[in-house]
Amino acid sequence: MDTRIYAHRGASAIAPENTMAAFKKAVEFGATWIETDVDIIGDGTPILIHDSTLDRTTNKSGSYYDLKVEDLDDIDAGSWFSPEFAGERIPTLRELVAFMNETGLNANIELKSNEAGAKMSLELVDAVLRELEALDGPQVIISSFNHVLLKILKDKAPQYRVGALFVAENLWDDWRSMLELVGADYIHPDDSTLTRAQVKAFREAGYGVNVWTVNSPARANELFNWGVTGIFTDNAHQMLRH
Repeated sequence: MDTRIYAHRGASAIAPENTMAAFKKAVEFGATWIETDVDIIGDGTPILIHDSTLDRTTNKSGSYYDLKVEDLDDIDAGSWFSPEFAGERIPTLRELVAFMNETGLNANIELKSNEAGAKMSLELVDAVLRELEALDGPQVIISSFNHVLLKILKDKAPQYRVGALFVAENLWDDWRSMLELVGADYIHPDDSTLTRAQVKAFREAGYGVNVWTVNSPARANELFNWGVTGIFTDNAHQMLRH
């Protein structure tokens, strides 16, 4: 596997995360892969947003689980970052897929661990798979911290490569069992406590290793020397120059 730099939530250091502006900036700086987060709103539309509420990255507040797609037009997802991005919308997964087809951009799509219950979580999986059917060429990796959802998705659509996300606190010694049970192709570990020995074990077990979130070029270089296959970074605009 080639080493990859994933623009984390797009070029999120220089544009509002998980917006089309951030994805376009990433492409302008030469990114061939971005990472984004997907959850679902009340009418079944998959949208690209990290949090389970609107508060941090929009001019609205509260949950989006009861919204309809037309409600997105009234939500500003750019002004919080900079006046330059006033009026940026929360994108739908459909919009991203169209942009990927247009540009050849590849994406790691992170399934959020939906907080509204099993029914809506399963609807999220099905809705994402429906939208991805429109992909014409670009590659995707589907990742999640929710390994149950990831297993369900892999069983429904084994053609997609999946990556199991781990925070440092739950990267236990049973990682191999978990990855095999999920049917994972990649492990996506937290950088904060990652060791060379762990990377070696993951690679020897046959898994790609994509590490989050790495914003230092020196650390990125060290990780690549250890054998990791990719890093997620907020600073893709800088990393891609190295």
